[in-house]
Amino acid sequence: MMLCVSHTACAGGVSLGGTRLIYPAGSSQVSMSVNNSDDNAVFLIQSWVEDENGARSPDFAITPPLFVIQPQKENTLRVMYISAKNLPADRETVYWLNMKAIPSAAADTKGKNTLQLAVLSRIKLFVRPKNLPIKSVDAPALLRFHRVGAQLSIKNPSPYYVTLVQFTVGGKKLPNTMVPPKESLTVPVPDNAQGEIVFQTVSDFGANTAGQKGIME
Repeated sequence: MMLCVSHTACAGGVSLGGTRLIYPAGSSQVSMSVNNSDDNAVFLIQSWVEDENGARSPDFAITPPLFVIQPQKENTLRVMYISAKNLPADRETVYWLNMKAIPSAAADTKGKNTLQLAVLSRIKLFVRPKNLPIKSVDAPALLRFHRVGAQLSIKNPSPYYVTLVQFTVGGKKLPNTMVPPKESLTVPVPDNAQGEIVFQTVSDFGANTAGQKGIME
């Protein structure tokens, strides 16, 4: 069996009900739907949570962790924070929700050499503290940029992770970039990229926001 990795929310005929999941701190659980849109295929679904470094995390439990989904059916994953660990109260914490969809073997392939593709989907899981001082929709406007040569620094003073997409400098495209809360990071810029910074961000609902210009400092 071969494993293919996808950072979208769709695995073959199986898809998650969103491209990101917000977990309000203190909640008993949050839910995410799983849909099988295939007319014929049956899939075995396995789900788990990883930390920001890609290591399996014991901080969350998912029920059911393993189940079979029939064609044209829907199921629900229930994600529960079970750790006694105190996460930061002044900013979000990011994890990854993983869903692996393994197709069942067709009856007429029994005893034959076949290749099955198990597809892994990963979406961001944000644990969001209560009573943060600003709304998530206001975070992108607080970003500040500083360029030195071929390096562009992005400072995010907000308590939210901000993901930049359709990110350009002087019309030259830069890679999608997620800036952690209350931190800075640096991205390389092509030498011939001169001009204004323009970007969109990804909302809590997975949609791209309106384009805006970056503020230099």
